[in-house]
Amino acid sequence: MDPDTSPTARALLTLEALQNSPGITAERLAARLGVTERAARRYVGILREAGIPVESTRGPYGGYRLGRGVRLPPLTFSQVEALGLVMAVLDGHHDPDSPDPVGTALGKLVRALPRPVAAQVDAVRRSTAPAPDRSAARPDPETTATLVGASADRRRVRITYRSEAGNEWDVDIDPWAVVVRHGRWYVVCWAHRPSDRRAFRVDRVQHLEVLDATFTPPPDLDPVATLEELLAVGWEYHAEVLFEAPLDEVRFLARALGRLEAVDGTTTRLTGTTSNPYWYAAQLVLAPVPFRVVGGPELREATAGLGRRMVRAAGEPGP
Repeated sequence: MDPDTSPTARALLTLEALQNSPGITAERLAARLGVTERAARRYVGILREAGIPVESTRGPYGGYRLGRGVRLPPLTFSQVEALGLVMAVLDGHHDPDSPDPVGTALGKLVRALPRPVAAQVDAVRRSTAPAPDRSAARPDPETTATLVGASADRRRVRITYRSEAGNEWDVDIDPWAVVVRHGRWYVVCWAHRPSDRRAFRVDRVQHLEVLDATFTPPPDLDPVATLEELLAVGWEYHAEVLFEAPLDEVRFLARALGRLEAVDGTTTRLTGTTSNPYWYAAQLVLAPVPFRVVGGPELREATAGLGRRMVRAAGEPGP
């Protein structure tokens, strides 16, 4: 330990040791700080005077640990940890100076870091120019937190929802889970009008009210898989495709395309819906097995058009 390290710095190192090693003894704490056991106990006393609850237990298995307190104790980060947090925030939050909760939290983190670490972290924060994800949609934090809490407490919720077309309606839902997919937040739920499984975009929830009624989610619920299935139904154009391959060889296809089922040992059927037949056809081309579009005239036309484009791109005479 540097002999010039200040008592405040040693107190912070003491706090870090208590966080990382609950139950640490005075002897081990002193060795980690490079001081005597008496000095180590003094640094524990400094933390207690600062309002940080530190509990101690006597005996051969005793030691110090942080207790439950009203205030969150200060956190310490290494340079690598701090940079990792800032990079993770920038990856999904493209305006570090915005006044929203993420931007202000990032600013607090940078200001709380030691000066040498903060300088490098702030350089990354200021000079990095992440490209916005145009499909991402950040919901209101309070709305999201309320939905997550209702899901954890298994409480029914009444939401006012606005569709992409601008229509609004109220519906009571049982929020099974909140799922993030490609920058968008969804609540996977049971909707009571109509009585069916649904997935609602959290950023389109205009108002919500937690009700007294409770619910029990399905025991075998897979929130991500359920969301993928729900995103494949209810669209304008029908799709039915036969793959000349067993089911196991086409399971890699995105669940958002629809439902896969084995026809026999050598053929698999895909059924779904889409709002964009051309996008759907492009996803089918990625499959390394032969397939035929047997349902959906719009999808059949889009697939044929995509095939003609590929033939022309290869320089071959078209049909």
